[in-house]
Amino acid sequence: MTWMETERAALVQTLRRADPDAPTLCEGWTVRHLLAHLVEREHHPLRAGADAVVTRTPGREPFMSRLVDGARTRDGYEALVRRFERGFTPWEPMGWLGERGHLLEYVIHHEDIRRAGTDPAEPRVLPTDEVRAIWGQVATMARLGYRTSPVGVVLAVPGGPRKVVRRRPDAVLLTGDPVELALHAAGRREAADVDVTGRPETVDQFLAVVGRART
Repeated sequence: MTWMETERAALVQTLRRADPDAPTLCEGWTVRHLLAHLVEREHHPLRAGADAVVTRTPGREPFMSRLVDGARTRDGYEALVRRFERGFTPWEPMGWLGERGHLLEYVIHHEDIRRAGTDPAEPRVLPTDEVRAIWGQVATMARLGYRTSPVGVVLAVPGGPRKVVRRRPDAVLLTGDPVELALHAAGRREAADVDVTGRPETVDQFLAVVGRART
């Protein structure tokens, strides 16, 4: 079993335990919306793309809303969970992306459920090899997530490796475990346990543009 498959299985368990109407870290989305997003992204990527283009208010995506409405009942929700649980058919292009295309997606959305609300869950303790796999993918996401930063950005694991993801004369150092760094790079600033250090003026420039807001 790949780490992508392991994380999917863990996410399915969380989806089954969660209140479908509970909030997530994704603004405007409940757990039910997030589940619908996962299914649409994997099985109807063109519709997911269209929703991303035309939607101005999260939670009102025209195509995704059909899946959400079909999951309003307990049986409908469980059917949608099962559809996500089954994964890809061999001929679905999104399945061809494999670990690179889905591991961080599952990890981040898993934490979108776990860490939302007034009583967020503590970070999970993941297998060492899974953490290494996550670290191996964080830089790509971070280059996109910090593309507007006016200063350089370096990622670091406490007592471990570092990666430069944006080169500038002055840089901030973002220190945290790989899952926390992934969450921060994906816009979940307040939910991520990441230390931002550097020269005070450099940190201020970084935070003024990148900020700490969740997306």
